[in-house]
Amino acid sequence: MNAGASLPLRDIHEPVAPPWWPPAPGWWLVAGLVLAAVVVVAVVIWRRARESRALLRLFDEEVERATDPAARVAAISALLRRAARERDAQAAALQGGDWLAFLDRGAREPVFDGRLGQLLLEGGYRRDVPAADAEALQAAARRRFLELARGRR
Repeated sequence: MNAGASLPLRDIHEPVAPPWWPPAPGWWLVAGLVLAAVVVVAVVIWRRARESRALLRLFDEEVERATDPAARVAAISALLRRAARERDAQAAALQGGDWLAFLDRGAREPVFDGRLGQLLLEGGYRRDVPAADAEALQAAARRRFLELARGRR
């Protein structure tokens, strides 16, 4: 008989699986990069929100200083012109329908092509402007002011 046949044979044993903690250095790097990206995105969102609040506060304060609806319309027009000038320097020279078309260009929804546009053009020169019309213009102009002022990037 062969001497090797009398040896007891055992099954192959797998090595112990590596533990999941602590992770390898590459995973620490990935986690750090993901955390840095999340922080950068959060800071950008926070800054944009803070800028939006400041712009809306400026708009509201300027419009509230006006004493009557006609003066409010004039203040709204001046604020829109100021914001439009930030986006395009040539916007200051636009008049009438060209000015209204500029305001509606690139807007989410055009609102200055009808009654509100005519009120914006003529309302600052009228003796009496209905308060409801001035309020409707203020709401539409407030949204567009924010879009124009933030669109300069």
